[in-house]
Amino acid sequence: MAETHVLFVEDDDVIREATTLALERDGFVVTAMPDGLSGLESFRANRPDIALLDVMVPGMDGVSLCRRIRDESTVPVIMLSARADSIDVVLGLEAGADDYVTKPFDGSVLVARIRAVLRRFGHAGGTQNGGNGPGAADDSDERGVLSFGDLEVDTEGMEVRRAGAPVALTPTEMRLLLEFSSAPGTVLSRDRLLERVWDYDWGGDTRVVDVHVQRLRTKIGQDRIETVRGFGYKLKA
Repeated sequence: MAETHVLFVEDDDVIREATTLALERDGFVVTAMPDGLSGLESFRANRPDIALLDVMVPGMDGVSLCRRIRDESTVPVIMLSARADSIDVVLGLEAGADDYVTKPFDGSVLVARIRAVLRRFGHAGGTQNGGNGPGAADDSDERGVLSFGDLEVDTEGMEVRRAGAPVALTPTEMRLLLEFSSAPGTVLSRDRLLERVWDYDWGGDTRVVDVHVQRLRTKIGQDRIETVRGFGYKLKA
């Protein structure tokens, strides 16, 4: 089995060294960088399997680095933030991060979150529009294409089109859309989406869901996914 290469960008020497050792003990290959600019150079040179980015790093902050990475790749990104209630968490998710972990963190928790992200990205295949996801709705045509107004979701080819034009989704966005399209018109709770899309088997921060739903809306149409207050979201059939 191929080794998993982790890019870790963290300016605190103690955290960087301790976390690197913990990840290496769990079998990961780690390239650790102290600032955003060297992190971007390393990303371009090594093309890691996953990136761990601290929000507050010098040279180029983690949010800006995430945006630069997302412009070039759909590689999974986990943001590290010192405060759970910080606006930086939302900014990181809006920049394209797939998940975040609050510092200080337990090494085993970080490893579990990394493996959860890698599992679902393994299912997604690492392509621009993702890979295998939740089952499609029963009304798909023989090609596995679901239609919702001007939106078409090819559940076999993992492609999305809006008014005939291709829509580029990250693997996480694709899995989220597949979950919605598997049950159009059905209200899906945030907890269900965390479990099915983010592979959480415990209660997580629902901001992850909310931000990704908003990102998905900007790509497939603001009115396509409806908010059902107090319950969750549903895809308009």
